[in-house]
Amino acid sequence: MAEKSIYLASRSPRRRDLLKQIGIDFEMLLLRSDPRRSVDVDETPLPDEAPRAYAVRIARAKAGAGVRALAMRGLRLKPVLAADTTVVLGGHIIGKPDDREHAAQILAALSGREHQVVSAVAMAHRDQLDDRVSVSTVWFRPISGDEVRRYVETGEPLDKAGAYGIQGRAAAFVTRIDGSYSGIMGLPLAETTELLQKFGIAVL
Repeated sequence: MAEKSIYLASRSPRRRDLLKQIGIDFEMLLLRSDPRRSVDVDETPLPDEAPRAYAVRIARAKAGAGVRALAMRGLRLKPVLAADTTVVLGGHIIGKPDDREHAAQILAALSGREHQVVSAVAMAHRDQLDDRVSVSTVWFRPISGDEVRRYVETGEPLDKAGAYGIQGRAAAFVTRIDGSYSGIMGLPLAETTELLQKFGIAVL
């Protein structure tokens, strides 16, 4: 019998909204809320790890950790969806900023340049694990130092890879995208739909 709902192993409100957009019934599964460290995922990049390989590895690790967390907590087994979004500038992984100063430095580096957004999505259920990847390119117009300062002061960049959210105020910086808008937000819906359907979840 096919499952009708899933677990989402993510705290991201953007991923929640995107799943709702395509009519998916889900429950939140917060890995870091568990005091048993074995369900955590170390998101440190490996030496010389390519951005695409990194995003896939982390998404798969989160999905696998979600399945283990279900067993540890005695919860009903359902497919676990996880994702990782990585911003790449000049071939280098740009993570979430450490603080406001770091966010300003990242935004200054992105100003007037193109960068890539790699979004990997993975799903796990029992002994099955699969993934999909979306790679998009984003172009920023030149951003003044004053614009960077005002944007950082909103607090919006502080919890986001690359220190910006395309669905928020940073949309004012974007001149062009090539790829998946939802993937840049954090959950590529076309690729996510492929995975959901593979695991027997009806979409739309």
